[in-house]
This record gives sequence, structure tokens and C-alpha cells, in this order.
Amino acid sequence: MTPTRIAVIGGSGIYDIDGLKDAKWVQVATPWGKPSDQILTGTLDGVEMAFLPRHGRGHVHTPTSVPYRANIDALKRIGCTDVISVSACGSFREEMAPGDFVIVDQFIDRTVNRDKTFFGTGCVAHVSVAHPTCPRLSDACETAARDAGINVHRGGTYLAMEGPQFSTLAESRMYRESWGADVIGMTNMPEAKLAREAELCYASVAMITDYDSWHPDHGEVDVTQIIATLTGNADKGRNLVSRLPALLGAERAPCPHGCDRALEYAIMTAPEARDPELVAKLDAVAGRVLA
Repeated sequence: MTPTRIAVIGGSGIYDIDGLKDAKWVQVATPWGKPSDQILTGTLDGVEMAFLPRHGRGHVHTPTSVPYRANIDALKRIGCTDVISVSACGSFREEMAPGDFVIVDQFIDRTVNRDKTFFGTGCVAHVSVAHPTCPRLSDACETAARDAGINVHRGGTYLAMEGPQFSTLAESRMYRESWGADVIGMTNMPEAKLAREAELCYASVAMITDYDSWHPDHGEVDVTQIIATLTGNADKGRNLVSRLPALLGAERAPCPHGCDRALEYAIMTAPEARDPELVAKLDAVAGRVLA
């Protein structure tokens, strides 16, 4: 058994949790640059917590400029074991209405301008992301949502677009009808891939704000409407997060799905051929297998 430390990567308001004890903002240095912001740390119901504003306080980062590698490295570096992504999304399904939450289990990655791996020339690794979220952690998120009275849907495919613009009508229809996506957002990729490389359990909670542009009765995305829905969703998101410590407990066994052992056989580069500089940068992410 090892201590549980829950990390929440979210938007404005999601890190403002009632009852967080010994709360303090800490700056974490990483070899991948600065994270999006300082990390709010503390304990809730006896469980260590860490909250990272994905876009930075004041929303200073675009979806593309979010320093995803630095964020995941920083969380791993301070001992986080479980990462919950909480993010605003559009819906491609009538039944997934604004105000509902979706526990995502699959992704389609359409991002093109982001660093998607910690590894590279001099230390090559291939991890599986066939199942990119952790069922154990997703179970806890679903239970927390239901206990909080949130209308939640278990399972869904998240289309990650580059942004920052919203979809065209043609794109929205294609993602929904031809590709079978359920929700659309701009931030869960490469976040989920990097979490897997860092051997962190990862779950994604999509908070629905709109119907994108495909819905015949709702038209194009209205930013003012999104902001209004975001306010209500933030309250629900805090309620969900506040229930996770009791569900996950202060100690955890090894992940039954192997998330925390994803690098076991992933590194392909022979020890004598590895780049020492890159290996040094991987101390937090892959130190377990590179030591």
C-alpha cells in the first residue's frame, strides 16, 4: 500500500474546495518548463490533494499553449498518484445535455501543435493507450457524481480538437455522425497520453456546456451561454471532487489495470545508447524504470 495523493486538473473554481486543510500554493520546477500555475496543495478528509488550474489563474493559456508536459511532470514530482481531469466540453448527443457530466473512456486526438511525449531521440518508449483512462478512478468519479445528484453518463468518446476556435458545422456533423464521438473539447490531449507515460492513473470528467454546432435547435456555440452553464457546472464539479477522498481512501494498492506500471516494458532504447541529458529530464516521470 502507498499513500494516495489525488490531483485535479481543472478550470476556474474547481480548485476552490471547502474544507481543504493546510492549503497552500506551491511552485514546482520541472525540466519541461513552468507548469500552468502554482499547485494548490492540502488535505481533504485525511487524503492529500493537489489542484492545478489547467489554463492558469485568470485563464492565460490557450488550449495549445498549456504546458502539458510540465503539468504532468510537476504532479508526478510532488507524489500524485491519481489524476482527475475536469473540463468543459460540447456534446454530440441529445441525451448528453448541457449541465450533464460524462465520464470519458476514449479519445480521438485531432491536436497537431503540441508536444505529446516525454520521450524522444536517445530514449524511445512506446506505451499503450488503447484504454486511456483508469476504470478504477472512473468508477470513483461516477459514484461521486451520482452521490452528488449530478446527471452523469458513464462512457463516451472525447474528440480533442486543436482550437482555440470552435468547430465548423461540417466538422461538428462529421465528428458526430461519421466518427462516433460523444463530446468535444480542446484540452484532454495530450494530457491523457502524458499521464500514461508518467504511470499515473487518469480519469476524465467532461462537464457539458453546449451542443457544439450540429444541433438544429441550438445553432452555433454561444460563448455567453457557455459561461453561464460553466458557473453551475463548477459548483457540481467541486461537489464531485469533494467526495473523492472518501471513495479512494488515504492508501492505495497497485492499480489493478496496470496504469502505474505502464513503462514496465515500454522503453526500447538500450541502456548504453540512452541520452544522459534526456534520461536526467525523465527522473520524475520514468525514474522507476530508468534507475
